[in-house]
Amino acid sequence: MRVLVTGGSGFVGRTVVAGLRAQGFGVRILARGTRELVEGVETVRGSVVDGQGLEAACRGCDAVIHLVGIIAEVGAQTYRRVHSEGTQNLLAAARVAGIRRWVQMSALGARAGAAAEYHRTKWEAEEMVRASGLEWTIHRPSIVFGPGDGFVGFFARMSRWSPVLPLIGGGGMQFQPIAVEDVATCFVGALGRTSTVGKTYDLCGRERFTLRDIFRQVLEVTGRRRLLLPVPWVVAGVQARMAEILFAKMLGRTPPLNRDQLLMLREDNVGDPGPMIRDYGLEPADFRAGLRRACLKPES
Repeated sequence: MRVLVTGGSGFVGRTVVAGLRAQGFGVRILARGTRELVEGVETVRGSVVDGQGLEAACRGCDAVIHLVGIIAEVGAQTYRRVHSEGTQNLLAAARVAGIRRWVQMSALGARAGAAAEYHRTKWEAEEMVRASGLEWTIHRPSIVFGPGDGFVGFFARMSRWSPVLPLIGGGGMQFQPIAVEDVATCFVGALGRTSTVGKTYDLCGRERFTLRDIFRQVLEVTGRRRLLLPVPWVVAGVQARMAEILFAKMLGRTPPLNRDQLLMLREDNVGDPGPMIRDYGLEPADFRAGLRRACLKPES
């Protein structure tokens, strides 16, 4: 089986691609530019946003793993264009190529009428996939941790130089982090399990942690001592707006914080790992052990 992976050079994508290759799948990735090339993996240039190269990317493939997503809007890369319209464009190309199997990356919290545009457009993409007529499986990860991740690892890197870590809104929101290797296991495993067709899975660990809990574990594992500083929502909103102006509008780069992310942080990011554990035969990795093994090393 040959599998087209979009977002194959990203944080989750690299682990998914490695898992596919280890299982003997043929792999092709869709890349926008040379920085997205993966050594030893067939690459087709194209973009889900403008639709260029999609039919060529799909041609000769048997399945699609669609991982493309953005955490902040920068220029023409908006949530709606990437998540909603991008999924629609790729589905159309997959139909032309005769592809029948589709595995979708969504997000825990995706739903109609969500406060955050990120969640609303992820839901719109889900609905397109469900109505596609393809043999689909949808995965909704919680916070994904591992080497180079943009959440746990981001704050771990911040703790190297910052004397404080910001507890936005007091840090009481809950998460169920999942290791990137476990996420990849589900995406690869779905291709060989017809029992997962037509199902939507929460991908999350068994353990629930508040943001404060996560910060404390990061500091304990790294051997650092930092002040955990509560940041009121109003102050965080001003900081997010300033970051959007400086990074997204002036520098054309992804801001470290944006207002849509704040809307998501106001909600708990939790789910039910039971169906994932049952159908994939997967016991989620322990969060603390994962920090020690994969992400962070204690300082001497």
